[in-house]
Amino acid sequence: MTAHPFDVDVFLRRPLTARLATNGPTVRPVWFLWEDGAFWVLTGPWAHLLGHVRADPAVALVVDECDLAAGTVRQVIARGRAEIVPFDVERGRRKLVRYLGVDEALWDERFVRYLYADPAGHGTAWVRLEPVSLKAADLSYVTGSGGTP
Repeated sequence: MTAHPFDVDVFLRRPLTARLATNGPTVRPVWFLWEDGAFWVLTGPWAHLLGHVRADPAVALVVDECDLAAGTVRQVIARGRAEIVPFDVERGRRKLVRYLGVDEALWDERFVRYLYADPAGHGTAWVRLEPVSLKAADLSYVTGSGGTP
């Protein structure tokens, strides 16, 4: 296992937006779940992601943060071959709670639909990326305040 300049697992548990690149090239922002050493991205026929991954599963994904006031700049870049796997509600709920909170009554209706609709009828699926390459970089800097990030 490669040493990283910060705790990658803690960083990836935050509700950050990733950008997922597929062949085409196409880059799209995605919400993700980092679990079991893999990125899990909810998708379905409403997006072109399924078709892109089926055509060519080679993908790259970046998760980053940039806080100019604090001087915090961190990134995680993952590469590998994505796979399409059946959707499961429990993992889907864990992912959506990260971004939307625990009270489903406050969620936009489409997220509830993605979560509970019959995957066979609605087409909800996971794109799973278990990285063959995972690199983390901390490019943080000291701000004009003289403190450290």
